Amino acid sequence: MELITDVSRGAWLLARAGTFGTVGGTAGTGFEASARILHPVSADREDRSTVDERDDHPVLESGRWRWSDVASRTGGIVHPLVQWRSLTGRTDESDLVFEDGWRVHPPEEGWFEPILLAALTEHLAASTSTPDDLVAAIWRGWSELSGGSTLAVGWQGADQATAEEIEAMRRYALEIQAQHDDAQAAIRAALAVEFFPWPHRECFLLSMTLPQLADPTWPDRARIGTVVDLAHTPQMLWPEDHSWVLASEIDWDSTIVAGSRAMVDAVLADDRFEAFPVDEDSDLTWGGDPVNG
Repeated sequence: MELITDVSRGAWLLARAGTFGTVGGTAGTGFEASARILHPVSADREDRSTVDERDDHPVLESGRWRWSDVASRTGGIVHPLVQWRSLTGRTDESDLVFEDGWRVHPPEEGWFEPILLAALTEHLAASTSTPDDLVAAIWRGWSELSGGSTLAVGWQGADQATAEEIEAMRRYALEIQAQHDDAQAAIRAALAVEFFPWPHRECFLLSMTLPQLADPTWPDRARIGTVVDLAHTPQMLWPEDHSWVLASEIDWDSTIVAGSRAMVDAVLADDRFEAFPVDEDSDLTWGGDPVNG
């Protein structure tokens, strides 16, 4: 994956940016149709009768749940504009705990599960003439892409450190700090490019392909150039023929796909996704759920 330094490749979409907090503000406007794909949640069934050495309940089994699975327990309603906090009654990002031992974790925000992305490439590939020429936008604000992370070194032991150990630790800390500073400087230098100025979400642009994303293990090998590890799925993704856009807003627990009516209908009919039709003016902010309150 290489950096795209010509940010004008996103000018067509920038001209179609909608209102912030809406579907069009995340994926652009002017498409025939749009679908919202809810991010699945992870769930663990715990043995609440005992605790392990860390005072945690042992996990008996784990699974991936849909929002509809949660709604069947909370009494909430899953619909196109559903919001996790409204569905679960949570005011924060805490887990949802049920009496039968199941603990449900909140859905991932700004991250579209690579397995689902791989499945979606089937529909995306059928709807573009340029599957090998994609532009991916990655939010510049992720901490590991800023080149400004800090490092702390401390002492851990049962006894108080001796003078010799303190001096050894000091030398070690200076060595590790120098290596860390060099690594951060290399990241800053590698990413010193013009940013794609999507409203409220400046991004790096990267080259990708659909065959690449069709392999769900691609994040294990993803790097920007030779220096920077890429630990994120794209915030925005589009082909060079501009036939569709895929967008995962960093603060949303769902992903938008916008394009032709035929492609969106195919996504909505695919039971691998928990997907709903939305329009470009749909409000997907936390307060945008008119059903669950």
